[in-house]
Order: sequence, then C-alpha cells, then structure tokens
Amino acid sequence: MAPEAAARPTRAELRLAAREQSRAQRRGAAKAATRAALFRVAVPSVAALGVAGAAGVTVVHEQADRVPSQASAADAPDRTAAKQTAQQTAADLDQAAQASRGDARQPLSGAQPGDGQPTATPTAQPTAQPAKPKVVMPVAQHGLGELFGAAGTHWMNRHTGIDFPVDGGSEVYAVTDGTIRTQWNPFYGYMSILKMPDGTEAWMCHLRAYKVRKGPVKQGDVIAYVGSSGNSTGPHLHFEIRPPGSGPVDPLPWFLSNGLDPR
Repeated sequence: MAPEAAARPTRAELRLAAREQSRAQRRGAAKAATRAALFRVAVPSVAALGVAGAAGVTVVHEQADRVPSQASAADAPDRTAAKQTAQQTAADLDQAAQASRGDARQPLSGAQPGDGQPTATPTAQPTAQPAKPKVVMPVAQHGLGELFGAAGTHWMNRHTGIDFPVDGGSEVYAVTDGTIRTQWNPFYGYMSILKMPDGTEAWMCHLRAYKVRKGPVKQGDVIAYVGSSGNSTGPHLHFEIRPPGSGPVDPLPWFLSNGLDPR
C-alpha cells in the first residue's frame, strides 16, 4: 500500500468522527439551553421575591461563569449582560427599601395636633383698650338741683351754672386733664378753677377744702371737697362752664355733647 493511502482516514473513521462531533455539538446546545432556562427562572420580579430573588440571581451568575472546557466560544454565556441584570436587580431592591422607609415616615392623613407634629402657636392679639372718655362727672352722684338761668333771691340776675346737691365732704373730680388754680370769692366761696387744653374753664364753687391748690391734674383726679362756703344755703357743688373769652354758658349741653347726662 502506498504511503498516501495509509495516511487517508477510512470511511468508517470519517463516519465515527462525524458522529462524535455531532454528539459534542448536541451536548453543548443542551447545556446552553439548560443555563438559559435557569437564568430566566432565577430573575423574577423584585416585588415577588425580594432579597431571595437577588440571592438566586447571584447563584445563577456564579454558575453561568463556569464554562466547561470542552464548550465552544459560542456556548459561553454573556457575562456582561448577566452582571448588568444583577446590578439592576440590586438597585431595584435598594429603591424598594428606601420607598418602604419613606412610607413609614409619612404622617397619617387627618393626624390631630399633639400626634408628634408641631403645632402652630397662636399669635397673641393685643387687647383693645377702651377709649378714654372725653369728660367725667365732677361728683360721683347724679342728679341736679338748680339749673342754668334759674331766677331767685340768691342771685343778682340769673343762676350762672348747675348745682349738684351732694353731701358735704364729697370728693370733687377734675372733669378733664388741665391746670388747677384756686381762689376765694364772697359769692362763690372757695373756688377751684380747672383750665382745659382748649382754654375752656370749669368753675367748681362753695367748696369746703382743696386737695390740689395749683398745678396740672389728670382727668378723674380728686381736686377738692364739697362744702357750703360763700353765698350758699347748704352743701352742694356749683358747676360752671366758661368758654375762652366768654361768660358762663349752660353746662348741661356741654355734658350731653361729651356723652354724659348728669340728671
């Protein structure tokens, strides 16, 4: 037999080699299909498996990296895709955990003050102060005796003021802020004259004694005490109003215009 004929494989050897190659290819294809099926099962939804799914992905990833030595390059799994899938799964798990913690921190709807939430401190509103009256009564007791313009034997012409018939020793008050001066008159007796800021004067007469003889006073201050000095028939307070540069006018309309009715 020639050397070239001895080197050629026989038909039987060729058929045997073809069968071996076919079996190797089928074994590689079956293993690749098995790995793909396992990979699909091991990567389910994160919401279904949670942390256990991530562990399964890690196991499959490790098994996929073990490529049999006899397998061809085409049978090797795509390692880059598997790593990206595992990283995405881990990121999804972390986001789910953060969302769960965030939901736990959200306050319950309709929570009432005092359930751990800060409550707004109401701002204190300033208390409205009552308006200061423009004028106060010269004595505490209401009621009038002789009125302005009355005629009688006690006056040379007409009565120049109004009389408050109160007990001797009763307090006499400053009807407004102003300045006090005092004097004696044989008809008016002891007098206390209050000059107001606009120049109007209030004359209070027939006093028993003074408490303030001179100087500024505030509305409502006690300035004197009721008596029966001068041309008087008994204890009472004679009260006159004299506008600037004018003689006496009726005090009753002046009181009424300032919101007081002494009657």
